[in-house]
Amino acid sequence: MPRRSILSAAERESLLALPDSKDDLIRHYTFNDTDLSIIRQRRGPANRLGFAVQLCYLRFPGVILGVDELPFPPLLKLVADQLKVGVESWNEYGQREQTRREHLSELQTVFGFRPFTMSHYRQAVQMLTELAMQTDKGIVLASALIGHLRRQSVILPALNAVERASAEAITRANRRIYDALAEPLADAHRRRLDDLLKRRDNGKTTWLAWLRQSPAKPNSRHMLEHIERLKAWQALDLPTGIERLVHQIRLLKIAREGGQMTPADLAKFERHCCKVSDEAAFCLIQRPYISKTLLTRRISPRGSP
Repeated sequence: MPRRSILSAAERESLLALPDSKDDLIRHYTFNDTDLSIIRQRRGPANRLGFAVQLCYLRFPGVILGVDELPFPPLLKLVADQLKVGVESWNEYGQREQTRREHLSELQTVFGFRPFTMSHYRQAVQMLTELAMQTDKGIVLASALIGHLRRQSVILPALNAVERASAEAITRANRRIYDALAEPLADAHRRRLDDLLKRRDNGKTTWLAWLRQSPAKPNSRHMLEHIERLKAWQALDLPTGIERLVHQIRLLKIAREGGQMTPADLAKFERHCCKVSDEAAFCLIQRPYISKTLLTRRISPRGSP
């Protein structure tokens, strides 16, 4: 089964987008004296322009300009102006595939650019896993990886590799989060959470479905039901502080996803820790809300929020 994409088409495009403002173009593509000295060692305006343009692409966005790819016109003009050559010199350079390969090799040697390797991939997954403990947004992880590789002068791989590393980091972080929530649970906690998937005495709904029902407006008529729910939450007796074992954003996300799953779906989880973690996260998030509802009722004589 194909891996589900964690990046939208717009997000993929934004990751390697070239600067679109004059200030950003100048910031990314202005050469210093050392750069100009190295560039001017190339013979002829076409070679100097081509060498310099390739240097710009390697620095930002951090990629190799494709053989059949034309440079971004504003970038080409800025580079040509700095070298005092005409932009039309690119047409001559673009026809020399051998020269382009030689220049690419020189750029890597002189400026320290390195190709992306399997070692970089493993390091990327490890680094992103720590970030994924806080967020599972693909664009955040992919942007962090690309920024890291640029700072290390590593030539960016294909976006598929960036997305794959980000997705693998999310998977690893999810396992760690599920394990972190499930590990403190004793057998008694797990049994009580499993019992939430059983039907109530009336046989119409499961305990979990009943707990999920949005509390009615807090008034005298519904107070007993609120109290009954709160007692059910308290009876779970989940370990104190378990909600602080994972980042709050991830806890909310798991609780929201668990809240959208039916009890039957939860029961199908292959890994028991995933099931009880989803249930525990949902309970941890909902318990304060029920308590707040009851408190609101107590301080408001008319039962209005």
